[in-house]
Amino acid sequence: MASSVEQKDAPETKDQENETAAEKFNVEAAEVLATSAQRLPLAQAAPIYEQLLQLYPTAAKFWKQYVEANMAANNDDATKQIFSRCLLNCLQVPLWRCYIRFIRKVNEKKGAEGQEETRKAFDFMLSHVGTDIASGPIWMEYITFLKSLPALHGQEESQRMIALRKVYQRAIITPTHHVEQLWREYEIFENSVNRQLAKGLISEFQQKYNSARAVYRERKKYFEEIDWNMLAVPPTGSSKEEQQWTAWRRLLAFEKTNPQRIDSDSSNKRIIFTYEQCLMYLYHYPDIWYDYATWNAKSGSVDAAIRVYQRALKALPDSEMLKYAYAELEESRGAIQPARKIYESLLGDGANTNALAYIQFIRFLRRNQGVEAARKYFLDARKSPNCTYQVYVAYALMAFCLDKDPKIAHNVFEAGLKRFMQEPAYILEYVDFLYRLNDDRNIRALFERALSSLPPEKSVEVWKRFVQFEQTYGDLASMLKVEQRRKEAFSSIDEDPGSVLEDSLEEVVSRYSFMDLYPCSTKDLDQLARQEWLVKHMGKKSGVSNGPSRGGERGPPNLPSYSNLPTKFVDSDTSRTMASRQKPVDNTTVASTTVAGFNGVPNALSNSVGPLASSGATGPFDEVLKATPPALLSFFGKLTHS
Repeated sequence: MASSVEQKDAPETKDQENETAAEKFNVEAAEVLATSAQRLPLAQAAPIYEQLLQLYPTAAKFWKQYVEANMAANNDDATKQIFSRCLLNCLQVPLWRCYIRFIRKVNEKKGAEGQEETRKAFDFMLSHVGTDIASGPIWMEYITFLKSLPALHGQEESQRMIALRKVYQRAIITPTHHVEQLWREYEIFENSVNRQLAKGLISEFQQKYNSARAVYRERKKYFEEIDWNMLAVPPTGSSKEEQQWTAWRRLLAFEKTNPQRIDSDSSNKRIIFTYEQCLMYLYHYPDIWYDYATWNAKSGSVDAAIRVYQRALKALPDSEMLKYAYAELEESRGAIQPARKIYESLLGDGANTNALAYIQFIRFLRRNQGVEAARKYFLDARKSPNCTYQVYVAYALMAFCLDKDPKIAHNVFEAGLKRFMQEPAYILEYVDFLYRLNDDRNIRALFERALSSLPPEKSVEVWKRFVQFEQTYGDLASMLKVEQRRKEAFSSIDEDPGSVLEDSLEEVVSRYSFMDLYPCSTKDLDQLARQEWLVKHMGKKSGVSNGPSRGGERGPPNLPSYSNLPTKFVDSDTSRTMASRQKPVDNTTVASTTVAGFNGVPNALSNSVGPLASSGATGPFDEVLKATPPALLSFFGKLTHS
């Protein structure tokens, strides 16, 4: 019963979590707050920025506002500390240009030492964001800075020219918005130094520049789809979020093709840069973190993949998916203790441990420490109130399939039966296990024990399986007896007990069908379906006359022929019809849910019922869906697909 309650409450809990996240990550309110902070003194604005950046740690524009406020107040120590917190996680050109502006300011009066510090800062910046499509101004600013350096003698001038040439040559092979302008400036530069040497160098780099320009034009199309002002929020399923997710996925796929045909190290750096930029905006998307870690592992850098997972779990500490993926990576490389710690973090203190964590940890122990360790932990886990029937099933099947010990598996199922006799799903898992043992005597005993304690409304599937079992294992007398008992069991809750107890030819069809083989023709099944509908509505007020048909009419008007239904039905047992009689079907969901044995009724059926569903009325075709035995529906569907 506990697991049933959990399953029932889970959707409500998830909705509540989504509502809480939506309130917490209010983008409009954050933007207003950031704007107001810009008009406040630093002492009042700082707590606001800290609050915003706790929620949006990858929001480069908020970091930029925060650092500019400190720069304006000449608070250099605080500015350095803020840059150390954000730069490597926010690979956005405007923020980094703010950084170089600060470095130049603090070093402008330090002479040669300050110039060297500034040069190192430029190199540091270009190593991190120099491949950005918007990094052209950074390259141009660096070139201008190098040109401004004093050269007191010929050797210094020569060194400055060499440094300029290297920066130009790096810039003109980087696909940026300014690549064409940088190429023109490079030609001027080389010709100003040495016209004869310039001809050879320009010819050498012409092809690389052409490649960079072509890749820029192609890459630009992907960048134009991305919203660079978007704040990172947990996914809500909005169309804008999905469009941005798709845009980043497309850009990542493009970069992985190495469009510029550069060496593998440079290509990998470019891909890493794109992932890092992507995570600034899709920070709360576990699939991006997983994809990033997996790419690193496949590229031969398992250590980098582990660092990605560690960052991911700081961003998404409640993501079980990422924890299992991280543990899997550690286990796959033989790091059993780190993997175990991850599993233990999933188990927590036991008070809120979910059943899946127990199951996966038992499997982990079985793989790495053997049968005895798994058995010992299962014995401890079963004492927890959070240990559901799934844990018993998982351990029993592990003992049976992996340890080849049916006796222990049988004992586990029996032990679980004391706690989960009211769980139909557990009963059916136990039945499946006994099926594998071909233990028909204990299967019958289990059915009898279960059905004696289960209320009728929870026993539908168990009765269905019991009938199927007798059709396979029993003789004719036992088969008929169980079918009759099932009818009687449901008569107490059926609105028309008489109709349940009546025998019908559809039961014979169900009884003597096997897989896709049926004891009648399509025409016979069509007729049986129409008769079933007539019997169900006999004596009721409807648009169907109970008297003799006139003018060659047969059956209810506008009733479609089932032999023409363009769908495939799966269920082949009449117990679904019983289930539909217990609980009225909501016609508004008939096009997308299971109705009297239908599994996902397609458009051809939903179109027939649509007008009635929208008005809340019940039409003849809708009634046929309820009344027709699933065995017939399954047969019709298979015929149309054969």
